[in-house]
Amino acid sequence: MNAQELLNHISALNVWKKGDQRAPHKPLLLLLAMARIHTNQPRLIPFDQIEAKLTQLLEDFGPFRTNYYPELPFWHLQSDQIWEMPKTEGVLTQSGSISKKYLRDNHVQAGFTQDVYDLLKANPDVLEEAARQLLADHFQPTMYQDILDEVGLDFEAEVQSVNIKRAKRDPTFRRRVLEAYDYRCAICSFSVRMGNTPVALEAAHIQWFNRGGPDIESNGLALCSLHHTLLDRGVLAISPERKIVVSEKANGHDGFQEWVLNFDGKLLLQPRNNLYLPDVEFTDWHIREVFQGKYR
Repeated sequence: MNAQELLNHISALNVWKKGDQRAPHKPLLLLLAMARIHTNQPRLIPFDQIEAKLTQLLEDFGPFRTNYYPELPFWHLQSDQIWEMPKTEGVLTQSGSISKKYLRDNHVQAGFTQDVYDLLKANPDVLEEAARQLLADHFQPTMYQDILDEVGLDFEAEVQSVNIKRAKRDPTFRRRVLEAYDYRCAICSFSVRMGNTPVALEAAHIQWFNRGGPDIESNGLALCSLHHTLLDRGVLAISPERKIVVSEKANGHDGFQEWVLNFDGKLLLQPRNNLYLPDVEFTDWHIREVFQGKYR
């Protein structure tokens, strides 16, 4: 397998789909496996060595769920032609489900196929490009560096273009969203310019673009870089009444009360036109698929 073939496989990952729900299990496991190559660890990974870390990553960077299932990508990545489990006997129960207990108790191993492992180990640039592609396909830019740091990949988070065709974003989206909110953060009203150029003010997608969110004003919020990151990480959500909701899991020290908790229950800044108000379709998606809390 060459580099472009690997990138094609990664771009075409057979990720579980049900409507517009997120399932970052395979991307997060692949990033963990890449980090092991990056640090010269063995190709095959015992499930019991990776279970806790992958579960934590799913909690931190995936949708809020009652239960998390790290065993699913460990098994199902075999269908993507870049992953193997040399010894599969006993893993599936009589009903066809994956036995987490068997994987754990028997130290079952899985990992990249030998040719993929050799390619990534011999070519750090390919490994980096593949990791960046996983980030671009499944997460928001505000999350990239946190994910890289957590899995143990020590390069910068800027995602470079790869030779895969993707839907293109509307280049006017940022300008239109910032204009809709008069160049102020919709949460804290932050507004700073250098001359005529806004500083640290960004156009956030409520429903992520790579999860089908359109480049329209009702799916956008003008946010300062802090509140953009908090929205993408699920610390904040927007209720159907356009009120700010803070996750009960959020905590902190200096600035936490002032920049996070004090906004709980407050209304968003009103855009200049009611047509630009956040659409419930998009805020509901964000609550289901990004918000890290129990929404009532």
